Amino acid sequence: MDQETGARPTGSGTGSGRRRRGGTGQDKPSTIRDVAAKAGVSVATVSRALAGNYPVSGDTRARVMAAVESLHYVVNVHAKALSGRVAGPIGLVIQDITGPSLAHVAAGVEQEAATHGRLSLVCATHGDSDREDDLVQLMREQHAAAVVLVGGAVPGEAYHRRMAQYATALDAAGSRLVLCGRPPLPEGLPVTVVHYDNKGGAFQAADHLLTAGHRRILFLGGEPLQSSSEERRAGYRQALRAHDVPYAEELDLSGSYTRGSGYQRTRDVLRAGLDFTAVFAGTDMVAVGALAALREAGLDVPGEVSVVGFDDVPFAADLTPSLTTVRVPYEELGRTAVRLALGRAEQLAGDNHVVLSTQLVIRQSVRRTP
Repeated sequence: MDQETGARPTGSGTGSGRRRRGGTGQDKPSTIRDVAAKAGVSVATVSRALAGNYPVSGDTRARVMAAVESLHYVVNVHAKALSGRVAGPIGLVIQDITGPSLAHVAAGVEQEAATHGRLSLVCATHGDSDREDDLVQLMREQHAAAVVLVGGAVPGEAYHRRMAQYATALDAAGSRLVLCGRPPLPEGLPVTVVHYDNKGGAFQAADHLLTAGHRRILFLGGEPLQSSSEERRAGYRQALRAHDVPYAEELDLSGSYTRGSGYQRTRDVLRAGLDFTAVFAGTDMVAVGALAALREAGLDVPGEVSVVGFDDVPFAADLTPSLTTVRVPYEELGRTAVRLALGRAEQLAGDNHVVLSTQLVIRQSVRRTP
């Protein structure tokens, strides 16, 4: 007799096999009925013991857990998610998980999700929009509590339409779209936006160089039309205007945010004989490439050319010279994305769009001009 429910057990409780044999002789995963039979209780009692939200005696719970371990029984988490009895995971959809800045966003998402007892599902799109569509749909099917999309994008009608479709589909499934470092959407859509002050950070970096007396600043920006690239370019140009320095189109170069791109663009400018006394690199990785090209050309940093980066990745302080750069709170971006998504029921309307501040970190790669 089942001590908890008065029901009779569904099996004899004998046998020690980790899996049960089917008619074909193939091993099959143990079921909740197998656990109930081995523990000598009802299926309902096993369910209550595993859920942990119903009163079950210590002795009965111990027998159930011993049977679970013996049979290597695995709870069907997907079924529990469908019934609302398990917290949904946090889905993180990111362009590239190997980049140092995006990796820190992922770390923040994982850490904050863990504090809420959630798993994190991390996927990379590699810049493929079709893959992004598929991953968002997959996260929806996995009943993710939130889907965090990270990284810049090209704003416009097509972007707004795709993001609006994501937001409404996820909302209908009880999930939440979070745009992290991406352009916001029009009002009225079920979406949370977590951004950082790209333009302000770029203004600080360029202003620091201009205040040090530099007037010919090579700007190594990102890809044209990308939101983060255009915001940093806008900050750079705003600083030029603030110091009454004419904009030099030949010193404003677009490219990818990679070391190789920073190296090649700096090398091309040096070979073209363009005059400049400072480099504002769109990311620290671009700055590393620029430093290599300057060193190869026999130019001293900061003695002859000053260099500023953007991101403040961990190795920036260990470069020679240590890199002056703009610190972006990438881990806090990830944490804030999860915190707002999970706490959206308590949010005020204005809390659906948060902008975190950036900070100029002054080190040794900038020198005043003579």
